[in-house]
Amino acid sequence: MKRHDTLSAADREAIRAHLAQLPYQPLISVIVPTYNTPATVLREMVESVKAQLYPNWELCIADDASPEPHVAALLAELAAGDPRVKWVQRESNGHISAASNSALELASGAFVALLDHDDLLAEHALYEVAVELNAHPDAEIVYSDEDKIDEKGERYDPYFKPDYSYEQLLGQNVINHLGVYRRDSVIAVGGFRLGLEGSQDYDLTLRIVHRCAPEQIRHIPAILYHWRQSPNGSSFSQEQLERCIVAARAAIQERLDETGTRAVVAVNPAAPVWHRVTWAIPTPAPLVSILIPTRDRAGLVRQCVDGILDRTDYPHVEILIIDNGSVEPESFALFEELKKDARIRVLRVEGEFNYSALNNAAAREARGDVLLLLNNDIDVIGPHWLGELVGLVMRPDIGIAGAKLLYADNRVQHAGVRLGMGTFDGGDGIAGHVGHFETRQEVGYFGQLALTRDVSAVTGACLAVRREIYEALGGLDEVNLKVAFNDVDFCLRVREAGYRVVWTPFAELHHYESVSRGPDSAPDKVERFNGEARYMRRRWGELLVNDPFHNPNFTNYTAELRLAFPPRRLRPWAMSTPEEKVVRVESR
Repeated sequence: MKRHDTLSAADREAIRAHLAQLPYQPLISVIVPTYNTPATVLREMVESVKAQLYPNWELCIADDASPEPHVAALLAELAAGDPRVKWVQRESNGHISAASNSALELASGAFVALLDHDDLLAEHALYEVAVELNAHPDAEIVYSDEDKIDEKGERYDPYFKPDYSYEQLLGQNVINHLGVYRRDSVIAVGGFRLGLEGSQDYDLTLRIVHRCAPEQIRHIPAILYHWRQSPNGSSFSQEQLERCIVAARAAIQERLDETGTRAVVAVNPAAPVWHRVTWAIPTPAPLVSILIPTRDRAGLVRQCVDGILDRTDYPHVEILIIDNGSVEPESFALFEELKKDARIRVLRVEGEFNYSALNNAAAREARGDVLLLLNNDIDVIGPHWLGELVGLVMRPDIGIAGAKLLYADNRVQHAGVRLGMGTFDGGDGIAGHVGHFETRQEVGYFGQLALTRDVSAVTGACLAVRREIYEALGGLDEVNLKVAFNDVDFCLRVREAGYRVVWTPFAELHHYESVSRGPDSAPDKVERFNGEARYMRRRWGELLVNDPFHNPNFTNYTAELRLAFPPRRLRPWAMSTPEEKVVRVESR
């Protein structure tokens, strides 16, 4: 905070100079419902708005008939010196949704920013919002990172958020704090709904995101909001936590029902404050073609196949085993045995190991609507994993779904793929697995390992994709990416085509990680790997070091979430003149 989140006099001067250049400076109405707010924190909240470096704002406060007389007196005092401060006193207490609507009635801005009566805005908060709106004038929602603040004014527990992830939003209100909404859209959806107190902001967000495009939801990776935490747990969200959770689930379920999808929201087993949505499998269940490349390792193949056929409850599968040069008698005996099952075919493909070509060859023979790329060293843990993946990947906006993979000792092997990992650590800097070596029960940073979420890529060790998408994109790249990175490249091409890639913690499998191929330490394998890494850099460029779901306040240097010094995002006022447009390089 001292180095990178404290404004100097020079910063403020640069921000004011930048503001003078911004062609679009919309009025932003800050909406605040208040009730019996302690005088000190109420004053601090108002002063944090008055201190905004962006001048084109109005503060709209609705006092929800507070019985404490100091509230109205203080609001009158604070409004007297600044015409931008508006307030109204409700005749009767209607709770937070009704009070928020009363505040909304005072608003005349093109956008409304939601602020709780005891929280604080960073002094550059609305400036940052204005910069984002200039870059994306069609934005419907703008949200920022946040942290917490205690009664002593100490800041802690920063939430450096990912860019917009619809899947993660269904699991937690990741947009709240700071959330800024186009006022016309807020009015169009009916404002804040009564009966959903405690999750009225969440409900509003869900109603708006279902009527706009994902690219109209913009994330500012900077802490612009400080959420005050009461030491005695006296805020509404702290006192009425269960009520807030119930209201949130009701809002999510209603929105899902309105879209016509067959989905059910329930408690997230990792944490009751989060949610889990289960998506129904279409009827009839689509055929899933499971593609398993192998070279010998009969024991692994038998274990993998047994898990699919005997320990999985999904009703409609076919298995294509791609035999790439097996030589052991045990393998041939197993293949002959397995072929007696009408659901299993064995394809013999000679030649060098080319993971992309093997899967492409099998995909051409597959009959299923869904293709599941699966390593031969995968073993089933519970019966519902495949239904979870199919329920996700059959949604029209999702192209790929991936699973939570665990080592034999139940530490995490894969919880999605992060681009750019290891960039400054002598590694390839292309990509790496999220959650590596965490325990199975670990929820991760703000639920990263416990929430279904959008990701840039998932591993090909367990990758579900609709066959129509696989065929339309030409499958895996068997020319440039024979072994490494073909799954990452394919996921990026799927996203480039307009589909989402999601990872779910509710499909768990054991993965023994390439035990049938051995390490890539031989000189020829190292040369091949380096060549494939070079191709990825040429093909994808800067995207590889700017994963949208990895906040730029975090380093690319390590697999763990550690702060970047300096942050990888150059602050907008430092880019306002041509001579200051520099590339920010993270130090070690």
